[in-house]
Amino acid sequence: MTKKTLSEDEKFLFTDRDLINSTIAQADWSAKKLVWVPSEKHGFESASIKEERGDEVLVELADNGKKITVNKDDIQKMNPPKFSKVEDMAELTCLNEASVLHNLRERYYSGLIYTYSGLFCVVVNPYKMLPIYSEKIIEMYKGKKRHEVPPHIYSISDNAYRNMMQDREDQSILCTGESGAGKTENTKKVIQYLAVVASSHKGKKESSAGELEKQLLQANPILEAFGNAKTIKNDNSSRFGKFIRINFDVTGFIVGANIETYLLEKSRCIRQAKTERAFHIFYYMVAGVNDKLREELLLENFNNYRFLSAGHVQIPGNQDDEMYEETMEAMDIMGFTVEERTDVLKVVSTVLQLGNIEFKKERNQEQATMPDNTAAQKVCHLQGINVTDFTRAILTPRIKVGREVVQKAQTKEQADFAIEALAKAMYERLFRWILQRVNKALDKTKRQGASFLGILDIAGFEIFEDNSFEQLCINYTNEKLQQLFNHTMFILEQEEYQREGIEWNFIDFGLDLQPCIELIERPNNPPGILALLDEECWFPKATDVSFVEKLCNTHVNHTKFAKPKQLKDKTEFSVLHYAGRVDYNAIAWLTKNMDPLNDNVTALLNNSSNPFIQDLWKDADRVVGLETIAKMSDSLAPGSSKTKKGMFRTVGQLYKESLAKLMTTLHNTQPNFVRCIIPNHEKRAGKLDAHLVLEQLRCNGVLEGIRICRQGFPNRIVFQEFRQRYEILAPSAIPKGFMDGKQACCLMIKHLDLDPNLYRIGQSKIFFRTGVLAQLEEERDLKITVIIIAFQAQARGFLARKAFAKRQQQLTAMKVIQRNCAAYLKLRNWQWWRLFTKVKPLLQVTRQEEEMSLKDEELQRAKESAQKFEIELKDISVKHTQLMDERNQLQEKLQAETELYAEAEEMRVRLAAKKQELEEILHEMEARLEEEEDRGAALQMEKKKMHDQIKDLEEHLEEEEDARQKLQLEKVTCEAKIKKLEDDILVMDDQNNKLQKERKLLEERIADFSSNLAEEEEKSKNLTKLKNKHESMISELEVRLKKEEKTRQELEKAKRKLEGESNDLQEQIADLQAQIADLKAQLAKKEEELQAALARLEDETAQKNNALKKIRELEGHISDLQEDVESERAARNKAEKTKRDLGEELEALKSELEDTLDTTATQQELRAKREQEVTLLKKAMEEESCVHEAQVQEMRQKHTQALEELTEQLEQSKRVKSSLEKAKQALEKETSELHVEIRSLTQSKQDVEYKRKKVEGQLADLQSRFNDTERQKAELGDRVSKITVELESVTNLLNEAEGKNIKLSKDVASLTSQVQDTQELLAEETRQKLQFSTKLRQMEDDRNALQEQLEEESEAKRNVERHVSTLNIQLSDYKKKLEEVSGNVELLEEGKKRLHRDLEAANTQFEEKAAAFDKLEKTKNRLQQELEDTLMDLDNQRQLVSNLEKKQKKFDQMLAEEKSISNKYADERDRAEAEAREKETKTLSLARALEEAQEARGELERANKALRAEMEDLVSSKDDVGKSVHELEKSKRGLEAQVEEMKTQLEELEDELQAAEDAKLRLEVNMQALKAQFERDLQGRDEQGEEKKRQLVKQVRELETELEDERKQRTLIAASKKKLEGDIKDLEGQVETSNKGREEAIKQLRKLQAQMKDFQRELDEAQAAREEVLSSAKENERKAKTLEAELLQLHEDLAATERAKKQAEAERDELADELASHASGKSALADEKRRLEAKIQQLEEELEEEQGNMEMLNDKLRKSAQQVDQLTNELQAERTTSQKNESARQLMERQNKELKAKLQEMENQVKSKFKSSITALEAKVAQLEEQLDQESREKQNTAKTVRQKDKKLKELMTQVEDERKQAEQYKDQADKANTRVKQLKRQLEESEEESQRITAARRKLQRELDEATETNDAMSREVSSLKSKLRRGNEPSSFSSTPRRTGGGRRGMIDSSDTAEDDVDMQGDYNGTRSNE
Repeated sequence: MTKKTLSEDEKFLFTDRDLINSTIAQADWSAKKLVWVPSEKHGFESASIKEERGDEVLVELADNGKKITVNKDDIQKMNPPKFSKVEDMAELTCLNEASVLHNLRERYYSGLIYTYSGLFCVVVNPYKMLPIYSEKIIEMYKGKKRHEVPPHIYSISDNAYRNMMQDREDQSILCTGESGAGKTENTKKVIQYLAVVASSHKGKKESSAGELEKQLLQANPILEAFGNAKTIKNDNSSRFGKFIRINFDVTGFIVGANIETYLLEKSRCIRQAKTERAFHIFYYMVAGVNDKLREELLLENFNNYRFLSAGHVQIPGNQDDEMYEETMEAMDIMGFTVEERTDVLKVVSTVLQLGNIEFKKERNQEQATMPDNTAAQKVCHLQGINVTDFTRAILTPRIKVGREVVQKAQTKEQADFAIEALAKAMYERLFRWILQRVNKALDKTKRQGASFLGILDIAGFEIFEDNSFEQLCINYTNEKLQQLFNHTMFILEQEEYQREGIEWNFIDFGLDLQPCIELIERPNNPPGILALLDEECWFPKATDVSFVEKLCNTHVNHTKFAKPKQLKDKTEFSVLHYAGRVDYNAIAWLTKNMDPLNDNVTALLNNSSNPFIQDLWKDADRVVGLETIAKMSDSLAPGSSKTKKGMFRTVGQLYKESLAKLMTTLHNTQPNFVRCIIPNHEKRAGKLDAHLVLEQLRCNGVLEGIRICRQGFPNRIVFQEFRQRYEILAPSAIPKGFMDGKQACCLMIKHLDLDPNLYRIGQSKIFFRTGVLAQLEEERDLKITVIIIAFQAQARGFLARKAFAKRQQQLTAMKVIQRNCAAYLKLRNWQWWRLFTKVKPLLQVTRQEEEMSLKDEELQRAKESAQKFEIELKDISVKHTQLMDERNQLQEKLQAETELYAEAEEMRVRLAAKKQELEEILHEMEARLEEEEDRGAALQMEKKKMHDQIKDLEEHLEEEEDARQKLQLEKVTCEAKIKKLEDDILVMDDQNNKLQKERKLLEERIADFSSNLAEEEEKSKNLTKLKNKHESMISELEVRLKKEEKTRQELEKAKRKLEGESNDLQEQIADLQAQIADLKAQLAKKEEELQAALARLEDETAQKNNALKKIRELEGHISDLQEDVESERAARNKAEKTKRDLGEELEALKSELEDTLDTTATQQELRAKREQEVTLLKKAMEEESCVHEAQVQEMRQKHTQALEELTEQLEQSKRVKSSLEKAKQALEKETSELHVEIRSLTQSKQDVEYKRKKVEGQLADLQSRFNDTERQKAELGDRVSKITVELESVTNLLNEAEGKNIKLSKDVASLTSQVQDTQELLAEETRQKLQFSTKLRQMEDDRNALQEQLEEESEAKRNVERHVSTLNIQLSDYKKKLEEVSGNVELLEEGKKRLHRDLEAANTQFEEKAAAFDKLEKTKNRLQQELEDTLMDLDNQRQLVSNLEKKQKKFDQMLAEEKSISNKYADERDRAEAEAREKETKTLSLARALEEAQEARGELERANKALRAEMEDLVSSKDDVGKSVHELEKSKRGLEAQVEEMKTQLEELEDELQAAEDAKLRLEVNMQALKAQFERDLQGRDEQGEEKKRQLVKQVRELETELEDERKQRTLIAASKKKLEGDIKDLEGQVETSNKGREEAIKQLRKLQAQMKDFQRELDEAQAAREEVLSSAKENERKAKTLEAELLQLHEDLAATERAKKQAEAERDELADELASHASGKSALADEKRRLEAKIQQLEEELEEEQGNMEMLNDKLRKSAQQVDQLTNELQAERTTSQKNESARQLMERQNKELKAKLQEMENQVKSKFKSSITALEAKVAQLEEQLDQESREKQNTAKTVRQKDKKLKELMTQVEDERKQAEQYKDQADKANTRVKQLKRQLEESEEESQRITAARRKLQRELDEATETNDAMSREVSSLKSKLRRGNEPSSFSSTPRRTGGGRRGMIDSSDTAEDDVDMQGDYNGTRSNE
């Protein structure tokens, strides 16, 4: 039932007891004899014992069945299955490591993370969210006892709370564990539970109380933000310990809280590991602050801060800006004001800015300088202090030495240390202030707490590879806490035993830890580690090594103190803690313990203008400053250390005091222990690393607790349960009837024969030692198995007997059936039997009465039963109604429950989904972690290899000197102690004498002073005057000094800027490399797109070529037509000429006719014939003219069509031109704007650098937007093409007659669209090219800069190596010289020592060279890798460049074609404009012709009237000549006919003129409308064209710039490649030379060793001679004593010389660095050159001195060492060698002579070598001068590169802005294009209709004009003929009228001919233009 009722959250709390109490498991355990066997993988594995072989046991593993032999001692007993997943591990009968681990593992795999272990609650981190912290669970644990509910942190919290309320005793919950084990989370859960419990039972809670609980919960986010950080193990690791004290009143309400912190890891704010972060608040602030506050706080980007060493490390699942908002909200809830928050953030920003302050060494001094004080200015601005005071305080602080105040210059290392110490102290004080403020907010209620509950969250025991001062403090704390646990545990045990009345000797296991605690904290006799550390802090020459030596000497015999087995360093020692042995490294312990600060700076901060900063530094006088350190160094009297100790408090003292306070509070409380455990380092749920858990159990004291449990009686059982369970083992022991439980148990135990030491009987329980219950369980199991076997036997016998009886009954039944069957077979054929069977049914009649009576009885029974049923039915119906009501209620409840279930199911599904997501994320993170761990493991392996190599080298050195050093050290220490004691006594005596003398002197001086007082007062007045003068002088000097400092700072600013920029550029390189990788991928995609575009382009160019061919064919056709027109014109001209000739002949004939009218009739007939001929000719002429005009009309129509086509082309070309002009203007404007922006950009360079990353993000967005716009463009292009197709179809339908024109327009439109598409594609390509080229350029420049740096470094390295080689040569020369200067025995000894020295020097040189060689190999490998990378990049870039060049060539070709096309269009446009102008002139000439025609008409009418008048005159008058009437009548009739014809012609002309005027008006109106429409269309198209032109021009320019950049880059890449190849060759040469040098050094070493052996032999012989000379052993002893004293001195001198040597080497390195980073102009270079030369000389002198000193000291040292060894040998060898004196002397003399000869030879060699070294030095000086020149040139180059980089940066910014603008323009253009296309479509349709109308009207007008001109010509001719006829009738009148008439006729002809000539000229013009084309 319980299994079914378990909910989702209860599964993670309750165990399934059915599985645990299974009989199968119990039987398996008892049968197999299961035990635990050690396993490397799983810690312990289960196995069954197969065979015992003495001390070894053969076991079979349960998992795989493998058999192995194990030592008996390694086997651990297994608990019975009833103890599986037990909630309290103290109940385990077998308390061993394997059982504890197995129980924890089983519970953890079942999702049970909480387990009790006696007093402990062990928590295993689940690495996933479990549903066991809800309000329902809180309600479940509220008010319940520990054994009533499963283990949980809520149970611990509730028990503590209830105990506090009931017993009125203060409680504490101690949470300890490793980082990432879940301490902080469990602390939060405790606070959450208490916040609910302490307010849940209130009736009317006060608003302040509710707010207090809220504040208590909100205090945690603030402390996490300022005190937590991301570490390798944990993303939210608390870097401090805390003790949260929650105060409750009498009723149990929370009335306040207080938080105390311990050991804040303040060093984290200045440096972190690679994947770790500083405190969260730094990242929250930089990411989340708004712009206004950012400016106020002077914040920068993450990468700009040196203290954030890894930059911006993101925590998965956390957003820093959101966390910033949460922190600010929490601070608001806690009551922090806005000003306080800003002040806090200012301090945080200051800490970051302090890291950006850089110091450098001065050239000739050790003194530090601050070349760039921008960071210092920011710090001072934020802190409200003066910059100059701050820099002075850092660089030259004032120190009080005695009574004088001195300014002491600081070195670079001291200044850096001071800044870092200031940053740490500032952050620590801020953290303390925040804590104080939080405590103030939590303690604001006036009610006093009756009791409190404290929660301690502190780091557990730590054993790392490198353990420092912090680990000692943490482990010291855990020792104290474990002592508290042991103490409290056995106090509870004692109380339990006393309650039960058990005899027990009390053992305080807390005392087991006392030796280790005393070793750490003991103040004296002997002093502990902390006390010795404090003591060493007062000695100025004390070091970490001296501290460790003192520690070793003091605690050599201590049980808990030890030296490491492998002494890696002199600063190592070991302490044996309860959790194991820990090796500590005491490097920098003295500084950590003193925690010194620059008191000058603290004084400045104390006097800050910001009150918040003043408050932070109000206790600045307690700081360990420079003065106290100086005083310590001055007052180094032996007894003064005790008197001066109270001056300041060390970190160790403060921590010891705070821990003592904590322990007193914890001792006054009832503690509850929570131990948190990490299951694995991979942060994976469901995985448990056995070895890791065991290690933590050991460190957390759980196993220690189990060890203590084993000492007592941990298993206890109630009497009743014991009797019930184990009565089976003693069945006859207890008599029948009632018996008390205790008595029954006593009888049972007597019957069981248990050892009295294994159990104790109490008042209510029996207590057993470990393992006893398991033994009883085994016996019980055996007994039960026996009983069950007997029971099974009985049961089987019973069942068998029953089955046998059944079988017997079946047998008898079968026999009866057989008998009956046989009888029936006999009777069935017998007749009587048949009769009987028939009659028998009829015999029922006799029984009717009986049956009736029976029926009546049945009826009565039925009635009774019916009545009963009725009664029952009523009852049932009532019950039914009740049940129905109940059912309805239950249904309602069920429905509600189902709804709730459905909701719960939904919640479950959501949670499951969330869980799945989180698990996926977790798996990903785990995978990443595994990768990182693999990398870490690989690195550690490399590190170990290196360490092993170093160890081997060290062992080689140490093995030779260990034995000698140990003896000498012991002797020296003893003598030093004796000397110290003697010196102390002497000093004390001296002090006493001095004090007595001083007392006397003081008494005498008092009298003198009283007399001299008056004189002193007068002197003081004079001195005050002098003082004032001096002060004025000092002020003037200070002003000068400031000026000089300013000038110096200004000079150094440039240098700093350059360095900063180079750093920034290096960072940019890393970013750019990442960008290049992305861009390469993009480039590949773009190249594919480009290839597709090129394919399209080729298709389009093919189409374009076809179109151009068609155009050329059409043009040829037009030219043919024009030739036809010209031939027709020529023919027409000829016809007109013939016409004119004929007309002239006609007129001549007419005149002759008129002359010969009077002659004869024959002549008249002839005349008539001629006139007929003339009329025929006229008709023929007219017919020819009609045919000719028709041909001309056709030609005109063709011409007009061609004209229209050309006009359209012209319009397009005009639009293109106007758009190009507009684009040009816009581009010019943009260039001017860009120039302005460039100037502004130069000013805002720093802002740009800061915003660069943001811009890159925006660039990515823009890129995506740009891609979208490209897609939109493509869609728009498709739409446009569709629309153009539609337009083309419409135009086809409308203009079938003008097919050629439409085809051409279509071709042009398609070509333009294709050109636009290609231009767009080209623009995109060019833009991409620009981007790539700019990035490539940047990369090239950065690479060049790095290359230059590399070259500089390599040159500096070569110079240093040369210098070292020359120095080595000098050293070897000096050594050889010194070796050879020896003549006698003492000189021989010195020679031997020199050889020793040479050997060691050679070894050191060999080691140095080996190290240098390794470094060179590493650098070579690194450079080779870089070279390979760069070569790969180069190849890629080359491919890119080649592709781009190909594209560029194609683009150039296309551009050239486009330019030629645009030129053609421009020419056509010019021609079209000329034609338009000609047409306008034509229209004007036509208008003029019309006017002239009207005037001619008027003149003709007037002439007609005159002719009529003449006719009447002629009719009325009769001529004198005597004409006949007949002739006159004839002429009259002819004239009348002519007049009528003329009238009709005139009427027709008038009608035609009217029509022409109407047509003209219509034409003018249409022309105006067309002009307006045309202008509108032109404007729209011009705008579009201009926009396209701008884009095209921009793209073209960008492409050109890209091309140029690519060319430059190619050249740069080639140059860089050559340089890299040269560098590689140089490096290979260096490696070869270093290898050669190494081989030569080895050869020299061997030679030296051979020489040393020879000298050793010689020396031995000389020694024998010397031994003979020595007088006695006493003198030797005296010499030994003096030599020992000298040895001590030599040790000190050697250390000093080593330090001097290191300083000299450091100066040499600095010199090289200064040469490398050489800055300032020519004058500065000259000065620096002089300084450097002087420095070089000084260094060489110092080196020579140091080398000489070194050699002397080494000589003395080795001399003394050898003398000690020799003297011991001499004492033994004196007696034996007395007989050999004479022979030895002779040998000595011979050897002396030989050595003298060698000496002379060696001196000659040394002289020659000296000369060579001098020449080498001179050459070196020359090289240095050359290097200086090179550096000056390189500096100029760097300045140039800096300028180039600035320009490139500006170009980048402009490109980014251009792209953004273009993206916006593209969007606008797309929208405009859509609307414009629609408008154009409508306009096109309208314009086409109108153009059709206009063309029709134009043709009509043309025809009418032609007809009018023809009729006009005819009329003029007829009028002239009439006038000639009339001339004859009236000569005078004719004479008078002829000139006018002929003039009129002529005039008409001339006009018509002029018009015709004009037409011809126009045609010629047009043809001329076409032909020119």
